Amino acid sequence: MRRHFRTCFTWAVLALGLGGAGSTALAAPRPIILATTTSTQDSGLLDTLLPLFEQKTGIQVKTIAVGSGQALAMGAKGEADVLLAHSPDAEKKFMAEGHGLRRRLVMHNDFVVVGPPADPAGVKSAAGAPEGLRKIAAQGQPWFSRADNSGTHAQELKLWKAAGIDPKDQKWYFQTGLGMGQTLNVAAEKKGYTLTDRGTYLAMRKNLGMAILSEGDPSLLNIYHVIEVDPGRFPKVNAQGAAAFAEFMLAPETQAVIGAFGKDKYGSPLFFPDAGKPE
Repeated sequence: MRRHFRTCFTWAVLALGLGGAGSTALAAPRPIILATTTSTQDSGLLDTLLPLFEQKTGIQVKTIAVGSGQALAMGAKGEADVLLAHSPDAEKKFMAEGHGLRRRLVMHNDFVVVGPPADPAGVKSAAGAPEGLRKIAAQGQPWFSRADNSGTHAQELKLWKAAGIDPKDQKWYFQTGLGMGQTLNVAAEKKGYTLTDRGTYLAMRKNLGMAILSEGDPSLLNIYHVIEVDPGRFPKVNAQGAAAFAEFMLAPETQAVIGAFGKDKYGSPLFFPDAGKPE
């Protein structure tokens, strides 16, 4: 009788654990929504990092890859749990308005101006990126802008301002409204110039037929932060999952993966880890 009771009790517990909707012991962690830049997606970095995060935490990630401006807008509406962005001025505004709980430095790479290897505008001989843009404008060579309020777009507008040129409404200035990978494809097809993060360019270089024509200018630095959306403002935000993702991105093991990403394929990393460094 005792053995029968024990068997029945065991099966009852298993039934509750496996089939009971109210069970918390075996309940899967809540998924998180990550709003991120297209560069982290197009470069392939997230394809490497997210499986590691999900394996370590059991938390599934729904990724929405858009421009940094759109990612921050999602966060400002409580439509994402955590953000990975590279638009520092917009990020600071986001934090000042009280939408973010914490904003922390993750990594950097740089922007580059790319275009046809023949370089009809002579960008390669320019002393810095702004002068390169002035040459493109003077020659009327086609320029393709993402025009999507992304971090790359924000940086591009700064460069045009530094060059003393307003490209809007110019016949040679084309606005794609697309992500980085798609904009690169359009610029390559039309034999034009564009601004891109180095990581996405290197990941796509083989099929583009484009060359780096301006690089190394201090104005081309590209910095990424992870931002947890404030659950005090948006109670539905998965604060625990967002914190877990942020800590994962800053962990030494993850930083090592970031620092090695792309080395084997491109000879140099696509991103440089910065967790814990002063801004």
